[in-house]
Amino acid sequence: METYGAKVIPSPSDTTDVGKMILSENPNTGGSLGCAISEAIEVAVKSPNCRYVLGSVLNHVLLHQSVIGLETKSAMDKYGIKPDIIVGCAGGGSNLGGLISPFMADRIHGKSNTRFIAVEPASCPSLTRGRYALDFGDTGQTTPLIRMYTLGSGFLPFPNHAGGLRYHGMSPIISKLYHDGYISAKSYIQSDVFDAAAKFAKCEGILPAPESAHAIKGAIDEAIKCKETGEEKTILFGLTGTGYFDLSAYQSYNEGNMSDYVPTDEDLQKGFDTLPKL
Repeated sequence: METYGAKVIPSPSDTTDVGKMILSENPNTGGSLGCAISEAIEVAVKSPNCRYVLGSVLNHVLLHQSVIGLETKSAMDKYGIKPDIIVGCAGGGSNLGGLISPFMADRIHGKSNTRFIAVEPASCPSLTRGRYALDFGDTGQTTPLIRMYTLGSGFLPFPNHAGGLRYHGMSPIISKLYHDGYISAKSYIQSDVFDAAAKFAKCEGILPAPESAHAIKGAIDEAIKCKETGEEKTILFGLTGTGYFDLSAYQSYNEGNMSDYVPTDEDLQKGFDTLPKL
């Protein structure tokens, strides 16, 4: 971005009021998507002729992302393939929602028995350990309240390589589908995710993004189950990006320096304590 003339400021920063507040309360934080959203909104509000459009979590983003699922379903229909299992990485949920939405319609209407699996980082487990509640979509609590699975807008995940999956909440659509039992969820520590990424790179010649590697890990586990039971299933997963912007993460993995921090119940409670008292 800077090569093309942009100015990039890592979040949280001391260039915004909300960034200063976050840093004063958590001076060693590595930030999160929620922090960045808060700062971006503040900059947009204070800058003339500037608008900020949320690019994750909200329903309109899932609508834009649905082109992924529509193209995937069209390709599978062309070859007469029906997926038994669909696996996607989940942070804010827009990517997963875009992939599964055309297939989910058939499941809801009883036309298929496809299983949907959301895979999230164990360091930021909003579905597997979060609460279904009304919460803010950003750390600075500037957005409207959203009903979603959340760890609390005040939850700041431990710095790791899960990228855009490091978000305290989950899309309201994904949250509702999960709450109603249409989606299951799994969480993995990052070293296991990178193990799967390395296997995939050696087999396919593609170095996956850390976010995508979560879906790969989930797909591998489901394939192993089929191998053990002798079942034949078609498993579809979303390869959402390559890892060439994440070479430092792979270096950490290859050198054995990768940490696998998982928040304790006490860590999560600090985030839950920031939920709005309604």
